[in-house]
Amino acid sequence: MLTDKHCKNAACPPDKKRARFTDSSGLYLEVSPAGSKRWFWKTYANGKEGRMALGSYPTMSLAEARKARDTAKLQKADGIDPIQARKVQKLKATNPAGDTFSVVAMEWYGKQKDQWSAGHAERALRQFERDLFPWLGERRLAEIDPVELLATLRKVEERGAIETADRGLMLARQVWRYGVATGRASRDITGDLKGALQPYRGRHFAAITDPTELGKLLRAIRAYKGGPIVRAALQLAPMLFQRPGELRAAAWAEVDLDAALWTIPAARMKREKAGKEHGSPHLVPLPTQAVRLLRDLHPLTGRGALVFPGERSHERPISENSVRTALISMGYTAEVQTWHGFRATARTMLAERLDCDPLVIEAQLAHAVKDANGRAYNRTQYMQHRTRMMQQWADYLDRLHGGVY
Repeated sequence: MLTDKHCKNAACPPDKKRARFTDSSGLYLEVSPAGSKRWFWKTYANGKEGRMALGSYPTMSLAEARKARDTAKLQKADGIDPIQARKVQKLKATNPAGDTFSVVAMEWYGKQKDQWSAGHAERALRQFERDLFPWLGERRLAEIDPVELLATLRKVEERGAIETADRGLMLARQVWRYGVATGRASRDITGDLKGALQPYRGRHFAAITDPTELGKLLRAIRAYKGGPIVRAALQLAPMLFQRPGELRAAAWAEVDLDAALWTIPAARMKREKAGKEHGSPHLVPLPTQAVRLLRDLHPLTGRGALVFPGERSHERPISENSVRTALISMGYTAEVQTWHGFRATARTMLAERLDCDPLVIEAQLAHAVKDANGRAYNRTQYMQHRTRMMQQWADYLDRLHGGVY
């Protein structure tokens, strides 16, 4: 066995590449001709000899080397590969920022936010700061128990925000997965919460799909006595069935009345950041009824940039509440018909009543192709089909308005 004196005086003969000085239980000190000294522990796996580096002498003393050897032996006895465990330990040391929930969450957030829209990034950050950090932020990720995370999310549930609690769990799941990947946690505990929160089944916008009832709504819209801007938006909403934010923020520069085409820039569409920055615009063929409505509106708002400017500021569009309030004033509350629900109305009735191709309808709704290969290879926009369909839909709405079902 070695002594401290042996280690201090150990040297490699000049005619050798290295010299080994054995201690016990596979531990040895290897000395190079240049004089460097390193500790190794001899290992065996699948009948082959290997070795595990423990450290350099004299930074690691003989006593410390023996202790490191014994630790490695215990790991091996427990079925743990000590060499792999050492590699993992070194990788964990590459996370100098820390391992608290807030540190790991913000590190993950920083890597993701550039891929998101500004609104989505802001909502995620706000939820971290409001619902998760106050109770979990300073706790080490690896030490947080499932029951702690559940208690935190139930605080959100208690204020009636079921969707927000569900979204909080999804955010936490991403943090734990990132924590596992970067060595700050051994496992993703969020799986233990399955079934522990109130289920959130998503929000469905109320939509009328019965021809008789839709006819009544269309007659109520035509008879609406409010301002001409909101009245025009009300009439175009079911006819064009685009998202409320896309319609109310429409600009005259986007509308070509002679070509009967509305071109919505990619930046205004509901897409991920890459789609907003590099995607194609969404084209909306305008039926003759829509062109007529817009020509009638142009003398009123055409001097400005926006098709539907607000009353207080012509630089900003009408609010979503303006159309919502108009619908409510006609007796169509959120449980009966919503502005966004006109999309579901059109999607359902175009397929069921007019027998239109679902692919053409989805293209007009600006819905992405579900299949990944489809997104890559199917560039079809169905413009001719959509133009015919939009005119067919507007004519059908006219018949419903006239009581022809």
